[in-house]
Amino acid sequence: MKTQAIVSQPAAVPGSPLAQVSGALLGIIVLILAAAWVIKRLGFAPRGNKTRGLNVSASASLGPRERVVIVDVDDARLVLGVTASSVNLLHTLPAAAGSADETPASAADFQAMMKNLLKRPGRS
Repeated sequence: MKTQAIVSQPAAVPGSPLAQVSGALLGIIVLILAAAWVIKRLGFAPRGNKTRGLNVSASASLGPRERVVIVDVDDARLVLGVTASSVNLLHTLPAAAGSADETPASAADFQAMMKNLLKRPGRS
Protein backbone atom coordinates (compact mmCIF):
# COMPACT_ATOMS: atom_id res chain seq x y z
CA MET A 1 0.00 0.00 0.00
CA LYS A 2 0.95 3.35 -0.82
CA THR A 3 0.68 6.07 1.78
CA GLN A 4 0.62 9.65 0.87
CA ALA A 5 1.99 12.26 3.14
CA ILE A 6 -0.29 15.22 3.42
CA VAL A 7 1.61 18.41 3.95
CA SER A 8 -0.48 21.32 5.04
CA GLN A 9 0.61 24.83 4.37
CA PRO A 10 0.90 27.05 7.45
CA ALA A 11 -1.51 29.96 7.65
CA ALA A 12 -0.22 33.27 6.33
CA VAL A 13 1.99 35.01 8.82
CA PRO A 14 0.16 38.21 9.77
CA GLY A 15 3.37 40.15 10.42
CA SER A 16 6.14 40.40 12.85
CA PRO A 17 5.29 41.23 16.47
CA LEU A 18 7.34 44.43 16.19
CA ALA A 19 5.18 45.69 13.34
CA GLN A 20 1.99 44.85 15.26
CA VAL A 21 3.13 46.69 18.40
CA SER A 22 4.34 49.69 16.39
CA GLY A 23 1.03 49.89 14.55
CA ALA A 24 -0.93 49.71 17.79
CA LEU A 25 1.17 52.48 19.39
CA LEU A 26 0.82 54.67 16.32
CA GLY A 27 -2.95 54.16 16.39
CA ILE A 28 -3.13 55.14 20.08
CA ILE A 29 -1.07 58.30 19.50
CA VAL A 30 -3.29 59.32 16.57
CA LEU A 31 -6.38 58.68 18.72
CA ILE A 32 -5.03 60.88 21.55
CA LEU A 33 -4.16 63.72 19.16
CA ALA A 34 -7.58 63.52 17.51
CA ALA A 35 -9.33 63.61 20.90
CA ALA A 36 -7.27 66.65 21.97
CA TRP A 37 -8.15 68.46 18.73
CA VAL A 38 -11.87 67.72 19.18
CA ILE A 39 -11.80 68.93 22.80
CA LYS A 40 -10.07 72.14 21.77
CA ARG A 41 -12.48 72.76 18.88
CA LEU A 42 -15.58 72.20 21.00
CA GLY A 43 -14.38 74.67 23.62
CA PHE A 44 -13.87 72.31 26.55
CA ALA A 45 -10.25 73.44 26.98
CA PRO A 46 -9.77 76.20 29.58
CA ARG A 47 -8.92 79.68 28.41
CA GLY A 48 -5.37 80.63 29.25
CA ASN A 49 -5.28 84.31 30.20
CA LYS A 50 -8.34 84.75 32.46
CA THR A 51 -8.56 83.69 36.04
CA ARG A 52 -11.46 84.35 38.40
CA GLY A 53 -11.10 87.93 39.64
CA LEU A 54 -7.89 88.59 37.68
CA ASN A 55 -7.67 89.99 34.16
CA VAL A 56 -4.84 91.61 32.20
CA SER A 57 -6.47 94.65 30.61
CA ALA A 58 -3.46 96.36 28.96
CA SER A 59 0.16 95.64 28.27
CA ALA A 60 3.07 97.56 26.75
CA SER A 61 6.51 96.28 25.87
CA LEU A 62 9.46 98.35 27.07
CA GLY A 63 12.23 96.08 25.87
CA PRO A 64 12.95 92.50 24.90
CA ARG A 65 12.04 91.18 28.37
CA GLU A 66 10.44 94.15 30.09
CA ARG A 67 6.74 94.97 30.08
CA VAL A 68 4.30 97.24 31.87
CA VAL A 69 0.98 95.53 32.54
CA ILE A 70 -2.34 96.77 33.94
CA VAL A 71 -4.06 94.01 35.86
CA ASP A 72 -7.70 94.28 36.97
CA VAL A 73 -8.40 92.62 40.29
CA ASP A 74 -11.68 92.59 42.23
CA ASP A 75 -11.39 96.04 43.82
CA ALA A 76 -8.44 97.76 42.11
CA ARG A 77 -6.30 98.03 39.02
CA LEU A 78 -2.59 97.40 39.44
CA VAL A 79 0.14 98.81 37.20
CA LEU A 80 2.94 96.24 37.27
CA GLY A 81 6.46 96.28 35.90
CA VAL A 82 7.33 92.80 34.70
CA THR A 83 10.86 91.63 33.90
CA ALA A 84 12.38 88.22 33.37
CA SER A 85 13.28 87.95 37.05
CA SER A 86 10.73 90.05 38.97
CA VAL A 87 7.33 91.72 39.12
CA ASN A 88 7.12 95.16 40.75
CA LEU A 89 4.06 97.19 41.71
CA LEU A 90 4.38 100.61 40.04
CA HIS A 91 1.01 102.15 40.85
CA THR A 92 -2.45 101.28 42.17
CA LEU A 93 -5.51 102.67 40.39
CA PRO A 94 -9.15 102.60 41.55
CA ALA A 95 -11.35 99.87 40.12
CA ALA A 96 -12.64 100.55 36.62
CA ALA A 97 -16.41 101.07 36.53
CA GLY A 98 -16.87 99.82 32.97
CA SER A 99 -13.83 97.73 32.14
CA ALA A 100 -15.76 95.98 29.36
CA ASP A 101 -16.57 99.34 27.69
CA GLU A 102 -12.99 100.53 27.23
CA THR A 103 -12.42 102.98 24.41
CA PRO A 104 -9.29 103.73 22.38
CA ALA A 105 -8.88 106.91 24.48
CA SER A 106 -7.78 104.70 27.39
CA ALA A 107 -4.67 103.81 25.37
CA ALA A 108 -3.74 107.49 25.22
CA ASP A 109 -4.34 107.81 28.99
CA PHE A 110 -2.09 104.80 29.55
CA GLN A 111 0.61 106.37 27.40
CA ALA A 112 0.39 109.68 29.30
CA MET A 113 0.51 107.86 32.64
CA MET A 114 3.60 105.92 31.51
CA LYS A 115 5.36 109.15 30.49
CA ASN A 116 4.60 110.64 33.91
CA LEU A 117 5.89 107.55 35.69
CA LEU A 118 9.10 107.52 33.66
CA LYS A 119 9.73 111.27 34.23
CA ARG A 120 9.49 111.02 38.04
CA PRO A 121 12.77 111.67 39.83
CA GLY A 122 14.19 108.67 41.65
CA ARG A 123 12.76 106.17 39.14
CA SER A 124 15.08 104.46 36.74
